[in-house]
Amino acid sequence: MWSVLLKVFVFLLFLQTLAFAKEALKIGLIAPLTGDVKTFGESARNGFNIACEDYMQKGKYKIERFITDDKNDPTEGSNAALKLITQDKVIGIVGPLTSKVAIPVSEIANANKTPMITGTATNPKVTVQDGKRKPYVFRACFIDPFQGSIAAIFALSELKAKTAAVLYDVGNDYSKGLAEFFSDRFKKGNGNIVAYESYQKDDVDFSALITKIAVKKPDVIYLPDYYNKVGLIAKQIRDKGLKSVLLGGDGWDSPELVKIAGDAIVGGYFTNHYSPERRDPVTEGFIKKYKERHNIIPDALAALTYDATSILLKTIDLAKKLDREEIAKTMSGVKNFDGVTGKISFDKNGDAIKSVVILKVEKDKIKYVTMINP
Repeated sequence: MWSVLLKVFVFLLFLQTLAFAKEALKIGLIAPLTGDVKTFGESARNGFNIACEDYMQKGKYKIERFITDDKNDPTEGSNAALKLITQDKVIGIVGPLTSKVAIPVSEIANANKTPMITGTATNPKVTVQDGKRKPYVFRACFIDPFQGSIAAIFALSELKAKTAAVLYDVGNDYSKGLAEFFSDRFKKGNGNIVAYESYQKDDVDFSALITKIAVKKPDVIYLPDYYNKVGLIAKQIRDKGLKSVLLGGDGWDSPELVKIAGDAIVGGYFTNHYSPERRDPVTEGFIKKYKERHNIIPDALAALTYDATSILLKTIDLAKKLDREEIAKTMSGVKNFDGVTGKISFDKNGDAIKSVVILKVEKDKIKYVTMINP
């Protein structure tokens, strides 16, 4: 008799457990875990994982994570996106990180009606192509026209620069776009662009270009590229004896920057999405959790990917039904999301409306300088 009762009790307990078990849903991350900007991918993966784990403590669903490596290559990223959408059947995608990968992936996500939110890809073409909005694509960061303009305004007003040189990667949408936006705004502020030089992705010797720039003796040199290339260029600029202030964008944000460039990059400034010096409960809580797990202070790539992932997951909870179209529709209405990198709202193009932080590279740290609001 007791044996039968015990079996009935166990069965009822099993049914109760099933009733309270959370439904599983799949989301994907596309990031450069190997290749030339692998520290970006490592940071993003860390932020993604923490966001998923935070959500599962309170959210409606259990999260099944699919983390893919795009190697900072558009073809690899596109293949990863197709697999996530058609084979893994994810409900949404976080990433990619760099614009050159995010642009083709956004086309795939939009064509397959799959919500995609990048934390860090800043080129306008990620969300809008040929004047057409991609309704399934969003970003948690500001865009390059704003970032490039702010860098120019800072150079003119705070650094009192009257002349500037620009050195950029002609094959990189991110680098090329920032170069254009900086130059346009600098000239509108009555600054003079004395040199505008380009290089190829695989170039490692910039001496000829720097020699041309050196003759002009610009007050600032704008280097809108990723940390690995910026580090090489900065060293060669200083080797030529140039004293110009170095200025750049959010692609500088990596602990590897100073390791590569050494003292050559010290004193340089760059625009970014957040500073760990920001005093806010959400920011401080994330930094504490990240430091406990990884023993370092999170960079903007980690913080932005955390925000992007959190926005996607919150939207999934708020959506009237669990399908890709409803999630994208719900995400378009995000206003004042309280993120690690500040308050985030989406404009009509799915781009984040938020502030820009100016940071300065010092020997032992990255120092917060100021915040400029939109």
